[in-house]
Amino acid sequence: MNLSTLSPAKGSKQSDNFRRGRGHGSGNGKTAGKGHKGQKARSGAPRPGFEGGQMPLYRRIPKRGFTNINSKEIVAINLDKLEKFNDGDVVTVTALKEKGIINNSKDGVKILGNGELTKKLTVQVNAFSKSAAEKIEALGGKAEVI
Repeated sequence: MNLSTLSPAKGSKQSDNFRRGRGHGSGNGKTAGKGHKGQKARSGAPRPGFEGGQMPLYRRIPKRGFTNINSKEIVAINLDKLEKFNDGDVVTVTALKEKGIINNSKDGVKILGNGELTKKLTVQVNAFSKSAAEKIEALGGKAEVI
């Protein structure tokens, strides 16, 4: 093997910047891949989604509601899920991920008061319901908002 015989792996090189419509020998000559005649063969072809004057699909389907760009995606967890931790542990968002209680938390985690907790824990998350904070502190733990 020498440098003059090296070539890229088959299928690894792709390029879309070939020269269209440069004669028959180019493999894309004459009609330049646009077929013969018709609206799509000509310049100024209609935009994607144009249905020839028929009311297009994106206008036929009813629009409902809106997407609030300021909304937050907060993961809610009940107190009984925290039973997986040992007595005296510090519960953080990363610890919840490691235990498999949550998959991901884009904007935060909130602890809700459903279920019973029997262990003294220090819980450090973004939010607590009033009942959850009371139950954690009743056992001698701490409910810390980060």
